Amino acid sequence: MSEQSARDLDWDAEGDTLREECGVFGIYGHDDASAIVALGLHALQHRGQEAAGIVAFDGAVYHSERRQGLVGDSFSDRATIERLKGQAAIGHVRYSTTGGTILRNVQPLFAELASGGLAVAHNGNLTNALSLRRDLVRDGAITQSTSDTEVILHLAARSRKPRIVERFIDALQQIEGAYAIVALTNKKLIGARDPMGIRPLVIGELDGRYILASETCALDIIGARFIRDVENGEVVVISDEGLESIRFAERRPMRPCIFEYIYFARPDSVVNGKSVYAVRKNIGIELAREAGAEADIVIPVPDSGVPAALGYAQETGLPFEMGIIRNHYVGRTFIQPTQSVRELGVRMKHSANRAAVEGKRIVLVDDSLVRGTTSVKIVRMMRDAGATEVHFRIASPPITYPDFYGIDTPEKEKLLAATHDLEGMRKYIGADSLAFLSIPGLYRAMGEEARNEACPQYTDHCFTGEYPTGLTDLAIAGPKRFAMLAEAD
Repeated sequence: MSEQSARDLDWDAEGDTLREECGVFGIYGHDDASAIVALGLHALQHRGQEAAGIVAFDGAVYHSERRQGLVGDSFSDRATIERLKGQAAIGHVRYSTTGGTILRNVQPLFAELASGGLAVAHNGNLTNALSLRRDLVRDGAITQSTSDTEVILHLAARSRKPRIVERFIDALQQIEGAYAIVALTNKKLIGARDPMGIRPLVIGELDGRYILASETCALDIIGARFIRDVENGEVVVISDEGLESIRFAERRPMRPCIFEYIYFARPDSVVNGKSVYAVRKNIGIELAREAGAEADIVIPVPDSGVPAALGYAQETGLPFEMGIIRNHYVGRTFIQPTQSVRELGVRMKHSANRAAVEGKRIVLVDDSLVRGTTSVKIVRMMRDAGATEVHFRIASPPITYPDFYGIDTPEKEKLLAATHDLEGMRKYIGADSLAFLSIPGLYRAMGEEARNEACPQYTDHCFTGEYPTGLTDLAIAGPKRFAMLAEAD
């Protein structure tokens, strides 16, 4: 089989990207709670486009609307918001890292406990959810979804603690992995962040009412004031009495996910005190210092490659050009029934700007390289548009290990950097040259002198293979079986 044929068979546009995680939002004590949550979810749409849901409480009854698809398709009409009555509400946008894309998996999930109702929405992944679920089912639990979030509800329901906040904390102390959680009870809005602080969660304020959100951009869209980040290992309880902080895990150095800065968070967000946009520009500057190229222009692979490409152009003095135009109105689920139509898939989302590209030696800057199949198509597109040379620069180190904390990465053997050396990757994507940002360069871009090898400042396991938490389900099932069970269990 020819190299070109192999590339065509491997082509999978949706499988060649780091899938977004999920986003959560909650507000307590506001007359327009559900409408505000819907707006917050709009701002967090980049974190999950498969489904969205809102649960509200009116002082007597919980109201729930959970839909597949985008926030704007489900929560923009007045009638839907009016059905979500109450002054407290939580919401969720979803990409399914565990469990299939079916309505019963759409969050927030809700259950009636002995002490009252509890709705939960979760960003991240529990790395012992399969083990816990099987223990629960063996003991007689009846599950309604395949989402690991439901495990939290069951653990809280089975807790012997008297108060619902204590039950919630009891559940947290039995789970492992990465998570940012918002929960709604009859009288409280609760937020929690995992002991390592891998997933982000912030506290804001609007009209004197507290808000919890995955990112600060969700505060900005409603004109709310940022107060602070939820600390790692902290539970915050918001009620009529105000905000209470409870530490449920021992203090340890925080290790936020470095991919929030590289790819996931919106560039206008501030994550753990750092501007995502500024970090991405710094990444481009470091990449230019490490891997310059004789070229005429710098072109980003939109949208997430734009800030890094700006930094690269700024450092090298090369002109920045939008040589690729992205179509923002192509849905993720567009049907591609035949190979010939699949071949056109990348052109539906990205089109070459021939006027900027033709006759030029170009530097293409992208945020990451996963399988490499989309990179093949983009390089070919640039050559078809008349580029005389294509130099590919990746604004992150090589991804050589899968993620188990809420990022949907392929198995190790399907990661291009795990199966090819640099020259093999260059040949595969068809570029004239290829270079990645180094791990030291990434840490410099983050404002660190170096990576602390004894206790790294960030969760960077996709590059280093150093996982900061236990991986109970992986250890029991193995990588392939774990991935299969996570989707089917």
